[in-house]
Amino acid sequence: MKKFKFTINGNEYSTEIINIEDNIAEIEVNGSFYKVEVGKEIKTTKTPKLVRPKAIPSTDAHPSVAKTSSPSAPKGGGTIKSPLPGVILEVYVKEGDSVKRGDKVLMLEAMKMENNIEADKDGKIVSIHKQKGDSVMEGDVLITIG
Repeated sequence: MKKFKFTINGNEYSTEIINIEDNIAEIEVNGSFYKVEVGKEIKTTKTPKLVRPKAIPSTDAHPSVAKTSSPSAPKGGGTIKSPLPGVILEVYVKEGDSVKRGDKVLMLEAMKMENNIEADKDGKIVSIHKQKGDSVMEGDVLITIG
């Protein structure tokens, strides 16, 4: 585990802590093994766990959950953003089409998997920002719904 060197009254000691259980330590001192009782209980340190909030892309559509837009956004409209970096494989809508929440609007290939991107609100397709074959990054606006 850990190695230490001590000099006591001019004598040098090479020590190694072999094992610690509760408050009993197994120690090797210059080749001799000893079991030593430690005065206080030794607590092992834990590595802190990194906790990140769950990321939910704007394209997650669930019929029972309606999305809301920001106060400055046009009422009833919004954007569909890319949940992952990838390549657009297919666009299923064109400008002027009406869509309902849950309708498939395009297919995105990300990490060698095909992901269906669905409308997260009802409305009319105002503009399509990316076309078939375009590379997109996470968060890029793909389609605007009005």
